[in-house]
Amino acid sequence: MTQKAPEIAASPAPQRDPRGLPRALSALRQRNFRLFWFAQMVSVTGTYMQVIGQAWLTLELTHSALQLGVVGAIQYLGVLLFAVFGGVVADRWPKRLILLCTQTVAMLQAAALWALIASHTIQLWHLYALALLLGLTNSLDRPARSAFVMELAGRADLPNAVALNSSLGNLARVVGPGLGGILIAASGVQTLFLLNAISYLAPLAALSLIRASELHAQPRPAARNGDKGASVWASPREGFAYIWATPAVCLVIVVVGVALLFGSNFNVLLPLFATNILHTGAPGYGLLSAAMSVGALLAALWMAWGNRRPTTRRVLVAALAFAVVEAGFALSRSALLSLGLIAVVGFAETSYAEFGAMLVQLMAPDHLRGRVMSVCTLFFDGSVLPGYLLVGWLAQQAGAPTALLISAALCLLVVGAGWLWRAAAIREGRDGGAASEQS
Repeated sequence: MTQKAPEIAASPAPQRDPRGLPRALSALRQRNFRLFWFAQMVSVTGTYMQVIGQAWLTLELTHSALQLGVVGAIQYLGVLLFAVFGGVVADRWPKRLILLCTQTVAMLQAAALWALIASHTIQLWHLYALALLLGLTNSLDRPARSAFVMELAGRADLPNAVALNSSLGNLARVVGPGLGGILIAASGVQTLFLLNAISYLAPLAALSLIRASELHAQPRPAARNGDKGASVWASPREGFAYIWATPAVCLVIVVVGVALLFGSNFNVLLPLFATNILHTGAPGYGLLSAAMSVGALLAALWMAWGNRRPTTRRVLVAALAFAVVEAGFALSRSALLSLGLIAVVGFAETSYAEFGAMLVQLMAPDHLRGRVMSVCTLFFDGSVLPGYLLVGWLAQQAGAPTALLISAALCLLVVGAGWLWRAAAIREGRDGGAASEQS
């Protein structure tokens, strides 16, 4: 029998409704979440330094737009292939233990890159292999991390915790690329990888200090006949079945995932815009990356401050704005105008992606949350792989501006299809929360 769920409204608002700054920081009152959040601030800053370092290193080694796309795509191959099984692991094993393992492997990956560059032995195939290793690690890390937020913060503070995590990530996207661009110019790209390796010590320490007795563990349903010892390879079907039977979740995952596939390819294109179009070099690349992250940070703070309720309408409006402004950035030839436009792109991208992730996480049942969020990871992160390959090839054939214009046009088509899908659901009476969206 088809499972029915409210399509738009994610969950009732918490009874306690603090105002202003206390509301924006409510999840930080909980020690476990606070420990993990501040540790991630250090680690994610290092991660974004490595992101631009990897792109710049690839460009130095190959001078190829296509190779920028290939290296970026390889990093997401593991996510694309194994994320759904990572969700099964997250539902079956302690999430803190999973994260301790994945953070350790990620630290070793960054240290290996630093050692290869410092010893002047780095080759393109090393980038391929280590990017693949990081992707495999992320296929376990991201579903576990997404589901772990519920255990750290609890259901009542989950919207605020998701928004604060987004704020943290986008603050790191401001600091990391900006600092990374300066470090590349001052001391070379190898410093970025060393600092990233060191930064992983913070989350490893925080995970060790988390109090298991204070986690908001979710009760598991009693095992049904035949479920005991179910295969890890069979379990993902439950997550997909729930998504297929829940129209709002299915719409959001598909629309956001495909929009990200076509539109979120800036790790490939920004180095090309900085060098070939705007002629600003490594410092300009860092500034463009930081400006995009400033916009994303402002979006996350806006969401956290208002504890804004995720709806499919908000997801679609933000995705529409993203596609339009992305096209404007592709046409700009002014460095100053481009900085402003890329900041708006970052605001819109964070808004539609985070509203989508929040909606899905709030609606998912506790015993399936890891698997449902792993499907989110598959569509939101795994879609980047073919997107990187596509935009790298387009940039190689027609140039970065044309590649980005085509990407923006495809995003507009996806968002238009999403509006038609939502309208059809409303007409057929399958959209129980539609009225609430008009407010």
